Amino acid sequence: MNHYCTYFDRGFLIQGLALWHSLRRHDPAAVLWVLALDEETAAVLTRGGDDRLRPVPLAALEADDRGLQAVKVKRSRAEYYFTLSPCWPRWLLQTQPDLPAVTYLDADLFFFSDPRGLFAEMAASGASVAITAHRFPPALQAYEKWGLYNVGIQIFRNDDRSRAILADWRERCLEWCHDRLEGDRFADQKYLDAWPGRFGAAVQVITHAGVNLAPWNWMQYSITNRNGGIAVGEVPLIVFHFARFRPLSGGIWDSGQLEFGVMPRTLRKKIYGEYWLALEQVRTGSL
Repeated sequence: MNHYCTYFDRGFLIQGLALWHSLRRHDPAAVLWVLALDEETAAVLTRGGDDRLRPVPLAALEADDRGLQAVKVKRSRAEYYFTLSPCWPRWLLQTQPDLPAVTYLDADLFFFSDPRGLFAEMAASGASVAITAHRFPPALQAYEKWGLYNVGIQIFRNDDRSRAILADWRERCLEWCHDRLEGDRFADQKYLDAWPGRFGAAVQVITHAGVNLAPWNWMQYSITNRNGGIAVGEVPLIVFHFARFRPLSGGIWDSGQLEFGVMPRTLRKKIYGEYWLALEQVRTGSL
């Protein structure tokens, strides 16, 4: 049984539920722990009655983490949410000692196939933590200033090395976690740049092209239909990161692609179309 975690507020409730439905479809035994960032989100998730969707109120984390309480009044809402990134999986591993590992997922991710490939490289290497690179193509390498690695997917084993990395990341985010580029820091994300060098074999960088495919990296791959699914080169698309995909009104969404380059229509219909349908099914209560 794989345990995953994420966090979101009512502004991301539709995306968060779409993530859960995609995960439940492709990993039927999955458990998703959700840090509910407001009372409305906690209430909706609790009413669902699914014992494998496990909401935790933000107050529960804050009650156990005085460092968070101290910085909350000093951060914008977005910056405070960034600060939660190391604190939430750390708290979860501490309070659920029987969990062998937890996989953090951004709420705007969506699974297209079995996630076993997500875990394979880490299992083979024996690493304690796994992260994913942005994998920017040459034309977009200027974006590397915001971070070589993307916080959107991370795996943490419940072992000493992983807990030490989370503790170190938490301390750095409590000290500084702002929504701006400042030296070698940006929000919670740019701290990850140093992890492979600092922590060595404890950290695995996932290279599977179908993991964390995103608006900023899809254009460097051959993406085709294969056996009823989507292939990225020779491997299946496992999970796509729908960053900047935001609601406008009346079921219309801004795909957030324009900054990086728009997918061909047929490919966009296959990937973004499936996500839009899932969002609409959640929004209308038909999923």
